[in-house]
Amino acid sequence: MNLQDIHSLIKMIDESGMDEMTIEEGDFKITLKRQSDVPAPVSGNAPMFFPMPQMPFPQAPPAAPPSVQAAASPPTADAAVPAKKYKEIRSPMVGTFYRAPSPEANPYVQVGDQVSKGKVLCIIEAMKLMNEIESDVDGKIVKIMVENAQPVEYDQVLFLIE
Repeated sequence: MNLQDIHSLIKMIDESGMDEMTIEEGDFKITLKRQSDVPAPVSGNAPMFFPMPQMPFPQAPPAAPPSVQAAASPPTADAAVPAKKYKEIRSPMVGTFYRAPSPEANPYVQVGDQVSKGKVLCIIEAMKLMNEIESDVDGKIVKIMVENAQPVEYDQVLFLIE
């Protein structure tokens, strides 16, 4: 869960009129409470959290010999070409990527499909909420970068559109 997700939760609790919301996802748990005039009771058993001191990252190992680097260079160059040639549709959140509205339904789009601005491309499930991801450009789907029902990260490339 990132800062944007937490801001969304705060906005949701503010607009809904709820006094308290608890969300659990795996081993992560967050509780949001609307501020009231009554001070919250202090529990002697409440866990205390202290910020971790910033530790420097270990130094990277020395670079590989030039012959290995030269062999690895062409795929990197090929991977850079699509970024310039195609429009990337990226995930606006962390969640699970779904190509169709339900397991038995047809996918929203296939490779080669023409899409227009505003067309639903996929769904990303985040905290049990289904979020439709729409195209922000007109074009043709060139590549689908994520497999169905796989987790995605914030800002991960989902589609390439020509």
